[in-house]
Amino acid sequence: MLRIVLSFCRLVQLCTYVKQLGKFKIILEGKSYAAVARHYGINESSVRYIKKDEKNIRTTAAVNFNTNAKRVVTVPSAADKVPSAFNASKGWFEKFKKRFGLKNVCLHGEMASADTAEAEAFVNNKFKAIIEEGGYKPEQVFNMDETALFWKRMPSRTFIMQEEAKAPGFKVHKDRLTLAMCGNAAGFMIKPGLIYRSKNPRALKNKNKDDLPVYWMYNAKAWMTKALNLDWFKNCFIPEVKCYLRGKGLDFKVLLLLDNAGGHGNDLAYDGVQIEFLPPNTTSLIQPMDQGVIRAFKALYTRNTLQHLVDAMDSDQDFSLKDYWRGYTIALCLQNIQRAIQEMKTETLKACWKKLWLEAVQNATGGSLDEVHQSAVETAVNLAKQIGGDGFNDMSPDDINALIDGDAQPLTDAELAEMTKPQSDDEREEGEEDTRDEEEGLTLGRLATMVRMLSLRR
Repeated sequence: MLRIVLSFCRLVQLCTYVKQLGKFKIILEGKSYAAVARHYGINESSVRYIKKDEKNIRTTAAVNFNTNAKRVVTVPSAADKVPSAFNASKGWFEKFKKRFGLKNVCLHGEMASADTAEAEAFVNNKFKAIIEEGGYKPEQVFNMDETALFWKRMPSRTFIMQEEAKAPGFKVHKDRLTLAMCGNAAGFMIKPGLIYRSKNPRALKNKNKDDLPVYWMYNAKAWMTKALNLDWFKNCFIPEVKCYLRGKGLDFKVLLLLDNAGGHGNDLAYDGVQIEFLPPNTTSLIQPMDQGVIRAFKALYTRNTLQHLVDAMDSDQDFSLKDYWRGYTIALCLQNIQRAIQEMKTETLKACWKKLWLEAVQNATGGSLDEVHQSAVETAVNLAKQIGGDGFNDMSPDDINALIDGDAQPLTDAELAEMTKPQSDDEREEGEEDTRDEEEGLTLGRLATMVRMLSLRR
C-alpha cells in the first residue's frame, strides 16, 4: 500500500513538472504572461511565480526524469515506526481530479478490502450447513442491510443545488436518512425501517406513523444504533415476518443474516429466529442486499423524484421549480420510497441471492438488477431534459450515477456537526413539532402499538 501511495504522489509531481515546463516553453516563445495564463486557465500571478522559480523547477524536473536513476522504497519493519496514512481532503481531491481531467472517480472501500477466500468458505461450508440443519426454505431466510439516502438532493451541477450551496444556514441537500432494507430469498421485502433526525417532522403532523410505508425511527444523527436495531427487530421485523409466513402457511422458523456493522447488536433474540453474522469483509461479495438491490432502489427513487417534479410542472401553468423543491417534504419522499420498492419485482429480487444461495434462485426468470438500474437512470436523464435549466438540459447518466453513489460516502465531522446543530426558526420547516401539541392519553397510534405488542406475545 505504501508503494502505491508513493508512486501516486510521484506521478502527481511529474505531471506538475511537465505542465510547468510547458509554460516555460510558451514564455520563451515570446508570449505574454497574460496570454500564457489564458492558455492554461490560471492566474497571471501564478505564471509570474513559475517564471521566477524557473531554476528550481528545472533542477527538480531533471532529477525526476533521470531514467538511469533508480529509487527503492523500503517498507519499514514491524519494529519501525509505521508512517501515517495518506489522507487527502475533499477539496484537495476535487482539485486533483479537475487538474488532470479525471471524472467519476469512485473508491469502493468494501470491495477493495473484500475477503474472497472467507466468502467462498462461508457459502460452501457454514451457510450450506445452516440451511441443511435448519431445513430452511427460501421464504424463511432473510437479509437486512442499511443504506444512507440524501433524500432531497439533485446532481450537483443543477442550478437548484448550486443556489442552495451559496445560501446560509442548514443545507437541505445534506439532510440524510437511513433505510433498513430487508428481504428474503423468495423475493419478498418487508416494510423498510427508516431512521430520521426528527421524531415528528411537520410534514407528518397528525399522521399515524403506523400507517406509513416505513417503520419510523429517529435519532439526532439519523443512523443505525444498537438500540434502534433492537427496536427494528422486535417491532418491525418480527411482526412483518410473522404475518408473511402465516399467509404462506409456513412455520415461524426464520434465519436472519446480518453484516458486522457497528449498529448491529449481538443481543437480538426471539423464539424461532436464528441470527447469523456474515464474515467480515465479505458483504460486497455475498450479502444479498448488497448485490445491486440498494443501488437499483436509489436509481428508482431518483427517477420517481424527477417524475413527480415533471408531473407537477405539467399540471401548473405558474410552476416554479424553486417553490416546488422548497415544498418537497419528507412526506413526498416516503411516497417515492414506497413506489420504488413496489417496482422491485419478485423475480428480480430473488436474483440477488445467487452468490450466496444459488440453489434457491436457479429458476429465477426476472430481469437483472443492473437492467433495472440502467433503465431507471436513462429515464431520469430524459426527465431532466424535460425540466430544463442549468444542469438539467445536459444531464448525463454519469451525473445520476454520481448522485446515487454519493450516498455511500461517509459523512465528515463537519457535515455531522452541521446536520445535528440546532436550526433557526426559519430553517425548521422540516424540523420537529413541539411535543406539547401532541394528544395525551390513549391515541390511535398508542392503541395500535399496544395491539401489536399483545399479538407478539401469543
